[in-house]
Amino acid sequence: MLDINQLHAHAERIRASGVLGRSRLIRRLFEFLVDCSLTGRAPKEIEVGIDVFGKDAQFDVSQDAMVRVYIHKLRRKLEEFYAGPGRGDPERLIIPKGAYRFVIEPAEVAEAAEPPPVGGRRSWVPTVLAASLLINVLALLTFGYLRWRSAPDGLSALRASPVWSRILNDDRTIFVVLGDYYIFGETDPSMQVQRLIREPSINSPADLDQYLMMHPELGSHYLDLQLNYLPTAAAYALRDVMPLLAPAHKRIRVAMASELSPAVLTSANVVYIGYLNGMGMLHDLVFAGSRFSEGKTYDELVDHVTGRHYVSEAAVPRGEEKYHDYGYFATFSGPGGNQIVVISGTQDVALMHTAEAVTQSQTLGELTSSAQGAQSFEALYDAYGMDRMNLGGKLLLTAKLNTSRIWTGEPRDAVTAVAGGPARALK
Repeated sequence: MLDINQLHAHAERIRASGVLGRSRLIRRLFEFLVDCSLTGRAPKEIEVGIDVFGKDAQFDVSQDAMVRVYIHKLRRKLEEFYAGPGRGDPERLIIPKGAYRFVIEPAEVAEAAEPPPVGGRRSWVPTVLAASLLINVLALLTFGYLRWRSAPDGLSALRASPVWSRILNDDRTIFVVLGDYYIFGETDPSMQVQRLIREPSINSPADLDQYLMMHPELGSHYLDLQLNYLPTAAAYALRDVMPLLAPAHKRIRVAMASELSPAVLTSANVVYIGYLNGMGMLHDLVFAGSRFSEGKTYDELVDHVTGRHYVSEAAVPRGEEKYHDYGYFATFSGPGGNQIVVISGTQDVALMHTAEAVTQSQTLGELTSSAQGAQSFEALYDAYGMDRMNLGGKLLLTAKLNTSRIWTGEPRDAVTAVAGGPARALK
């Protein structure tokens, strides 16, 4: 007979470990099976489909493998727990084959029942990516620390610029926010990951769950790996920005755009570094008060004052031919007196150029002069690249941002277009 106290203890430790990840459906399935096991209920597959996944009474388990796929995923989560935090546990929580409930088995019995990896292989992709990310983060933080310790006095003039002084000259926490992207795995019939997928319309585990509910035929092919990635250029841009923020290093927090919350955006100072399409919830705020919007592609800006489309050429293979990429900068105040800075671009070259432009004396001076004292403004850069290398660029235009529209959500067509035109044409 199942020991209820033991089940409670196992379930609580598994929850607290975080091994269930961010997938809403995995957590819902886990809690459903816990409740069923506590009450002695042995549900059928169709009941799981209806109660956990929102299927209707016409749910055909012979045609839709969603329940079996998620049971498989949950078993993997349990294996992960008992290979890590629960390694020394004498007993384990398992889901018996062909059943939809939990039982508790001695560790040696549970291990003997686990099928070996197909062909002796393990899913190595997440491990390799996690190790690579850790190495790069450690290297970047070490390099940044050395830059902080050895920052030259010439940075003082840059820090005095209105762009940076508004952030540095108060005691708010500074969130350096990196634009990240959610990726998931495509698996073979044995549930081994074969490749990683980035789908712009799927930006979180919840999005993936929703997508699979709409496309159940793909349920056995896609797997949440709890992985996010950053563009290469973000590291180079971070290298340029961090020395400027050195005096406030005790107040700096590094976060991913996917982790942003409204509380941070309305109370803390924020410096965003990343692609235009990686801003997360910051995206709608920025473009609400802008003369620009993103085009139909993910590397295009549309100027609603002139009607011009600025399309990055970085995605088209050009060998040693020079191409254009477009950088975007914005700075504006938040409702709590906080300041938000956006250093961005359509692709790598533009992001790198924008970061350089706002962290070097000559180009930062050109930008602030063009702003003519405006506290909230945006700028567009034309960056020149070759083989993903930044060759330089120029400031195309600056324009005031409508901060009222940013924070009130007032529609664009209810407000006169913001001033624009060539650089230095702010009005």
